[in-house]
Amino acid sequence: MISKQVKRNLILGILFFLPVTFLLFLYPAKHNYNALDVVKPQVSELVNFSTEEGLPVNLENHLTVLSFLGSNPKSRLTEALNLKELVYDKFKGFKTFQIVVVLPNEAKHQLASLKQEIMKYEPLEYWQFAFADGQSIQAFFNSLNANFKLDDNLSSSNVFIIDKELNQRGRLDDRTDNEIEKQAAIYSLYSYNCIEVAELKNKMSEDMRVLFTEYRQKRKGNFDSNTRRANDLKTHHEQ
Repeated sequence: MISKQVKRNLILGILFFLPVTFLLFLYPAKHNYNALDVVKPQVSELVNFSTEEGLPVNLENHLTVLSFLGSNPKSRLTEALNLKELVYDKFKGFKTFQIVVVLPNEAKHQLASLKQEIMKYEPLEYWQFAFADGQSIQAFFNSLNANFKLDDNLSSSNVFIIDKELNQRGRLDDRTDNEIEKQAAIYSLYSYNCIEVAELKNKMSEDMRVLFTEYRQKRKGNFDSNTRRANDLKTHHEQ
């Protein structure tokens, strides 16, 4: 009888601790953790921007995905829907997360129909539309690190990640493992193309997850800023 009881307790103990042990192995060790790179410090705040109702829109103290849909936003509907389905739906509800879509004032007449397309199934609680004149939009865009220009409508297929301290995040080294092994030249990723579904699903989703992990570790006091990939790149360039 005692033998059966011991055996049962042993089995129950194994069943309980095995998943916990597995999760501990999966959890990234502190010294292996790499934060998402700062590719441009101190992006401008949205000083001269407001919602359709005239309310201010702020980037500071938010984890923001920033989009430029331009004066004809319905022509960028594919990008907007990809952003909603592949990024917004995955991270909505996370504290301080928001998507901010920058639009010229003349695009206000399209906003109702644009919202109807994007918000078919639910109101977008963490989605903001920020309006301003063309000069303010261009000045704000110039504060970002981008390897392209906005088109004549002040729009782009690419979106940016901005952290709570107004730093633009991305990848200073976007090479694949195979490219690193072959010692290919370093290239960076400053923004994410909303037309490229794989880029949103893989690279951007992963980078957002890393950024949320960084802030979670900061709250717990476990974050070490010296673990940034930027330090590895600096060492690489100095060799």
